[in-house]
Amino acid sequence: MRRCTTLIVTTVLALVACAESPTPPTTPTTSTAPTSTQAPSTAPSPAALPRPPAQPRLASSPEQLADDLVADERVLRDPSSSEAVLAEAARGQQAAYRVLGRHPEWDTVARARIPASLLDVYDRNIDARRQLTVLGASDIKDTLPAWRINPPAPADELLGYYRQAEAATGVGWNYLAAIHLIETGLGRIAGTSSAGAQGPMQFLPSTFAEYGDGGDIHSLRDSIMAAGRHLAANGFAADRDGAIFRYNNSDRYVQGVNDYAAVLAADPAAFAGYHRWDIYYRTTAGDVLLPVGYAATTPIPVHDYLADHPQ
Repeated sequence: MRRCTTLIVTTVLALVACAESPTPPTTPTTSTAPTSTQAPSTAPSPAALPRPPAQPRLASSPEQLADDLVADERVLRDPSSSEAVLAEAARGQQAAYRVLGRHPEWDTVARARIPASLLDVYDRNIDARRQLTVLGASDIKDTLPAWRINPPAPADELLGYYRQAEAATGVGWNYLAAIHLIETGLGRIAGTSSAGAQGPMQFLPSTFAEYGDGGDIHSLRDSIMAAGRHLAANGFAADRDGAIFRYNNSDRYVQGVNDYAAVLAADPAAFAGYHRWDIYYRTTAGDVLLPVGYAATTPIPVHDYLADHPQ
């Protein structure tokens, strides 16, 4: 089986993905309605791009980092929290998982601070982070990508598309959401992968032609529906992992999808946190936060960008 390299964030990461046809190993195709994945027509200078918000300040000790993460997880499950508080908690949650995921030597100390009610959530997020980090480790560059970063569609709209695709194809909404999160940060990333995959669910045009039912590869609804059809056609009902593997030929990818999907199945409210996550891009200069409004038609040297956008 072939492996294709693509975007993969989550959001995540700026990773890899590729949906394949059930017949000969071909590659995927996707779609996104609210916004096009085409890059802007003019290339702004790094100085002209929007300033990113400062990355969250995290505790230096694993004990305090774990305690702060627990506090953020609880805020995200508190229906009385304001949007500003929820956004801050989600940014802290994401940053903490990124740091803890890079430090397995902290596991014993940090994990001991997590209450039983959040332990599976913690373990799944940490494992997903590590699986996807290894998956993208060979593709770290000294440039930032030719992407546009858009605000995500409203959470209720996305959940409606996942549920609609689940009803039509039998593929669980949580698996579609997990793939969407990994591929393009729930549609934040508009760009074409190195393998030519496009749209919010990262399909190759040839594969989208097979599963898109005549839709638009850049449409959120059409691409999510196509992902459901692709997974169903590849035997999701009988062999879930095999179907996900056909979407992206990597066991680590499969595990990352399963981790995020398990969190969402156990606690659908976790989607509220993921929906507020930022886009980080791993570079030779470290993690760079790409804010909404970032747009580039050609790769930007990371040091030039950071000179005008310190983080």
